[in-house]
Amino acid sequence: MEWFNKDYNDVVDELNSDIENGLNDKIYELNKEKYGTNELNQTKKKSWFIKFLEQFKDFMIIILLIAALISGIIGKIKGEGITDSIIILIVVIVNAIIGVAQENKAEKSLEALKKLSSYTAKTIRNGELIILPSSDLVPGDIVIFETGDYVPADIRIIEANNLKANESALTGESTPVEKDNAKIESTDVGIADRINMLFSSSLITYGRGKGIVVETGMKTEVGKIAEILENTEKEATPLQKKLNSLGKWLGIASIIICAIIFFMGLIYKMEPIDMFMTAVSLAVAVIPEGLVAVSTIVLAIGVQRMVKKNAIIKKLPAVESLGSSTVICSDKTGTLTQNKMTVQQVFFDKSLEKIESLEEKYYSESKEVDVESNLNRLVHISMLCNDIKIDTNNNLSGDPTEAALIDMGFKLNFNSAFFSQYPRVEEIPFDSDRKLMTTVHKSGKKYLVYTKGGVDEILKRCNSYIVLNEIKTDLNMYSKEILKNNELMANSALRVLAMAYKEMDHLPSKNELEKLESDLIFVGMVGMIDPPRKEAREAVLKCKKAGIKTVMITGDHKITAVAIAKELGILEDEKDALTGIELEKMSDDELYNVVERIRVYARVSPEHKVRIVNAFKKHNEVVAMTGDGVNDAPALKSADIGCAMGMVGTDVAKEAADVILTDDNFATLVTAVEEGRRIYDNILKAIQFLLSSNIGEVIIILLTMLLAPLLSKKFGIELTMIEALLPIHILWINLVTDSLPALALATDPANKDIMERKPVKHNKTFSKGMFWRIMYQGITIGLVTFAAFIIGLATNELPVIEGLSEAEVRLEIAKTMTFVVLAFSELIHVFNIRNNKESIFKTGIGGNSKLFLAIFVSAMLMVVVLVIPVLRELFRIPLLPTQNIIEMVVLIFIPMVVVEIFKLFKINTINGE
Repeated sequence: MEWFNKDYNDVVDELNSDIENGLNDKIYELNKEKYGTNELNQTKKKSWFIKFLEQFKDFMIIILLIAALISGIIGKIKGEGITDSIIILIVVIVNAIIGVAQENKAEKSLEALKKLSSYTAKTIRNGELIILPSSDLVPGDIVIFETGDYVPADIRIIEANNLKANESALTGESTPVEKDNAKIESTDVGIADRINMLFSSSLITYGRGKGIVVETGMKTEVGKIAEILENTEKEATPLQKKLNSLGKWLGIASIIICAIIFFMGLIYKMEPIDMFMTAVSLAVAVIPEGLVAVSTIVLAIGVQRMVKKNAIIKKLPAVESLGSSTVICSDKTGTLTQNKMTVQQVFFDKSLEKIESLEEKYYSESKEVDVESNLNRLVHISMLCNDIKIDTNNNLSGDPTEAALIDMGFKLNFNSAFFSQYPRVEEIPFDSDRKLMTTVHKSGKKYLVYTKGGVDEILKRCNSYIVLNEIKTDLNMYSKEILKNNELMANSALRVLAMAYKEMDHLPSKNELEKLESDLIFVGMVGMIDPPRKEAREAVLKCKKAGIKTVMITGDHKITAVAIAKELGILEDEKDALTGIELEKMSDDELYNVVERIRVYARVSPEHKVRIVNAFKKHNEVVAMTGDGVNDAPALKSADIGCAMGMVGTDVAKEAADVILTDDNFATLVTAVEEGRRIYDNILKAIQFLLSSNIGEVIIILLTMLLAPLLSKKFGIELTMIEALLPIHILWINLVTDSLPALALATDPANKDIMERKPVKHNKTFSKGMFWRIMYQGITIGLVTFAAFIIGLATNELPVIEGLSEAEVRLEIAKTMTFVVLAFSELIHVFNIRNNKESIFKTGIGGNSKLFLAIFVSAMLMVVVLVIPVLRELFRIPLLPTQNIIEMVVLIFIPMVVVEIFKLFKINTINGE
């Protein structure tokens, strides 16, 4: 219902209320039953069991579960047990537990933030003023509000005394809106222009008033936006898409390998059932069982690092999404700016000065400004003609504009004791029609009249001005200088206030108050703005170097947005800025054509923000979106990565987001992007390491099967087909030897150029360079290991093993050498992975103590298997001749030598990837 079109008396009658006495208990109960509680619908929390099941949706997990099932069936048929299946299932379950634990941890952090924003309301019930939780309000309740109160529901204003409200959470407009109680005749009025209404989640920044609750809960403007979220689906992150795609490719590869090996067996006239079991075993070996666990733990470690950097990650994959971001759409107020109006420039004595230079020039610790200087007068008026509230710790509450004036005084060495020296004895409050405020202060035997307001309004009431302590009357000439400097400040998007004064020898009477704001002496002007964060400009520059577009999306005015964007380096040409009205006139196709160029969007609505995000996504951009208000929530959910503000963000925004920035800082987001890139790089390192290792395993098994007849004939082994590795060897290497170093890669430091390169294209599973490296490195490991197998078969000095023939001993030695060379060559191969461009002799092997520890532990586990008799028997490992050990050591280092040669001749990468 359009309550702003109704007279407030009609609204009171319609809701069966009373302006003086409010609702009585009977009508309150009826309204409560009719309208329900004043709360937004809470998304039903998922049980831990549902969250647990959701961890199994990824294709890679499904592949692993299938592998576990097949391994179990084969193990049962062959009588080898189901150990392999159990280990794979343990890996999958541990992965799921970690995912659920992280979601629960993020939810608890969110609940803690929610508790900080619970509102109360001063309400009239049965003729008595009581304080209630905002959830108890119903339509018809009469609410009293004053400076510092949060608006608990949508309210039609009944009384407004110099009332201003900050509605940035709903509209995105940073400056407070002046309110009154007059009926609005027009029906075509946007939310930002409904000045006789107060909206839920807004903050009263100035004045006081009374109103009647007209909408509660999901019927409020905030609730309407929250409802949009229910129809906005969240897409998979780039990493999830890539791992799903990888899982599909591995699944296809497994099927192809199964088919090849099966038909080879038929050619060799093997038993079909035996051949099928062998083929499936080899196909399962293609799957890197540790990859899912490794990627999950890498992300979990990243989440913990993010918390220390003021970012709460709600879901693990969100860490990687940050690193893949190609566009950051940022809100202006509080994220790129300080969310605090600050005086930037001051005009007095015919000069325009910056506050920083005034602090150095006039107010150093060793030198005080002349008590009677014009600057001092300007500060006096700014601080005394002011209704801000100051507590004992000098914390300010009230209108942001007035707070900026007090803050300016504090910067220039005035303190709160100053107020008692000039007590206020009379005042004419600010009025939106006059656009002026005047106070009278006692100073000894005289009275000082201080007035502040708009420049034009002040000039109309002045007949003289003061320069260098000399009062002059040629104001018409000087006004040109005033207006020129006013325009300079306005062009910099500064909000300008003028100050004037006069002296009286007596306290003005009530009759004199009507003419008090006349014959004033013009003193000067102050220009203020919500300034950019100092660290934001550097962060924007870092984004540019990283190939990330920074786009400002704000509900503020275009002039202000453009000025801030230029100062931050986001915008160079004003043509690259659009308003919501201009955007409204564009079709989706037209927006698609210009969205890559536009850098500033001003005065936009929630629907506009979603359109902008979707237009970028159509260009295959990975979009990060920041916001704090309810109006930001739909875009936060539509974006690939939504980042809500933890300090000033609304609950709806936090619920919709993937990440919560606890310090509300754009620079924190850029730091998180850098951390995300490091994590993404390390996950790719782990994938490259595990896949190249697994390809090596497949190559060795495939080669021994293909060459089985030839090898059998040459070495006198009466077997049609040779298995170079036992299933327990493959599982040990995949889950123990490989997984620990892969995990340690998670803590690898970022490469120096991590924020000086373009983002990775998320629509490709792997770059050409990475695919090339995985293949040639895997083939190298496979060939080296096959060489170990051949050398083992050719061993001359064979040990005597009870119960085994010479041929069988020869085969056992060959398998042992294959197992040892494969395991240790993969451990050495980890160092190749850390930098794909630079030689290991240039980068060194230091910088990651955890990786050294992981390699050492993995190596010691291998030594334990080789030394302890019980384990040697389990792994079927005989004691090797000395010559074989020397040959193994040489073979183990060959993959590192090959990769170094490829790096030297720049063939380790393709197109620089």
